[in-house]
Amino acid sequence: MSTSGKSPQVAVVTGANSGIGRACAIHLASKGMRVFGTVRDVSKAAKLEAMATDAGVSIELVELDVADDDSVRDGFAKILAAAGHVDLLVNNAGVGGNAVAEECPTSMYLEVMNINLCGPVRCAQAVLPGMRERRSGCIVNISSITGKIAALAQSPYVASKFALEGLSDGLAQELAPFGIRVVVIEPGITKSAIFAKNVDAPNQSGAYDPHYRRLFQFYAAGIPAATDPMEVAEVIHHAYTTDSPQLRYVTSWGGKELIEGRARISDADWIALGAIEDDAEYYARFEELFGLDIAPR
Repeated sequence: MSTSGKSPQVAVVTGANSGIGRACAIHLASKGMRVFGTVRDVSKAAKLEAMATDAGVSIELVELDVADDDSVRDGFAKILAAAGHVDLLVNNAGVGGNAVAEECPTSMYLEVMNINLCGPVRCAQAVLPGMRERRSGCIVNISSITGKIAALAQSPYVASKFALEGLSDGLAQELAPFGIRVVVIEPGITKSAIFAKNVDAPNQSGAYDPHYRRLFQFYAAGIPAATDPMEVAEVIHHAYTTDSPQLRYVTSWGGKELIEGRARISDADWIALGAIEDDAEYYARFEELFGLDIAPR
């Protein structure tokens, strides 16, 4: 946070054009930070700019694709040339990915991993030399409940978020000697355009019809109750500014229930849930295990 006589702290939010990223960029700016929002195409950021104007804040847009080494290097070069340093990096940019493992091409795993895992690595590598030199800074990685519980028929997405969780654990220890904090945000279902884009179901054999049906029913139940992304933005700001920091923060609809439920139940119970053939029985058992009613209405 900025104080009188001091320059504002500098935040970079990747994937700032929608959802959690847009809410976070606007919220951090409203708290007095100088915010750079990265987008893949500035010409498509009209809604972000309009919402920022409505909120009475300014977001400095930078074209940057987290999936590309050169784009990340060039984008952060512009940010550092303009601001001199970065205090807070929010690695938010990401994609979904629906598929069961048998029918998911390895190219899809690599594409999702390149964005959801390697993207945060690229951006962290761009800011860490300066953070180490100043012995301060914070990196926030936006993970997901799927980083803790293997959501049905989302194998590439789950794999990428499990990987991001592991990266974050290691990074937190690596950076501790330099006074740099790492934060992991684990949202459940949050209002976002990602759900409208994430509707593919590469069910080539038809053998996995129940898996995809249950996947989409889970989201059909959760989306009407989805958490406003501004609530997640508030958690991110709290995680950055609190005097009692923690590594992980669970947010949004279903987050607490699913993560705590998976940690509580045995692996045998988890596998047995997947073996249930009848949909109604599956939904009833899901509610018993996780306390969430996802049955069709």
